[in-house]
Amino acid sequence: MKIAAAQLTCVPADVHANTRRSVALAAEARAQGAELVVFPEFTLTGYELEALAADPSLWMADADDTRLDPLRSAGIAVAVNVALRTPGPLPAIATLVYGADGAHVTTYAKRHLYRHEQGAFTAGEGPGRFTLGGIRFSLGVCYDNHFPELTAGAAADGCRVHLASSLYGTGDGIRERATVYPGIAGEHGLYVVLGNHVGPSGPWTGCGRAALWAPGGALLAEADDRTACVVTADVAP
Repeated sequence: MKIAAAQLTCVPADVHANTRRSVALAAEARAQGAELVVFPEFTLTGYELEALAADPSLWMADADDTRLDPLRSAGIAVAVNVALRTPGPLPAIATLVYGADGAHVTTYAKRHLYRHEQGAFTAGEGPGRFTLGGIRFSLGVCYDNHFPELTAGAAADGCRVHLASSLYGTGDGIRERATVYPGIAGEHGLYVVLGNHVGPSGPWTGCGRAALWAPGGALLAEADDRTACVVTADVAP
């Protein structure tokens, strides 16, 4: 299976504009032969926490929210991260996975909230694993990936590929990105796929460099630090 890692520059708090940008990247991934594309954290709004707190209309109602239909109709499986309404007063930071036919596959809510996310979002509890095309996948969202037990559990459960929707900025973010993800691949024997922001996103500037690593930690493909694009690599069953 060929998998794509996407990076984009979000229009702040504009779900429709970011959906259009994401659909264009999904089409690019599909044209390159990918069967699945992974997007960064807060794909459809950017990392705009103040706007998300002030305007619940920016939250997705559920996995069937019609604003997701263009991505669900892109003809490729997608992992898209959003603010998702929960039964309680606060949303979750959730990755929604859809198959190429648009069917909802799974939802994973970020379990480890980073600093100012605490008190603004609800932490998830489930492991977020699924099977697609005969391959077992796990999910993590940005800060989640700093907790080895998450990916160790995925490897023990038979997962082959770990999908990370993240925001790593310039400066320290570059160093963390270059350490955490190949480290997961090396320590747990997983393929790792990182979707990231490039350019401004809330208080940070995304460093780009969306990438894929092979089990053992070898870099398979890496984007630049400037342009919205996708990079792809083959994953062996």
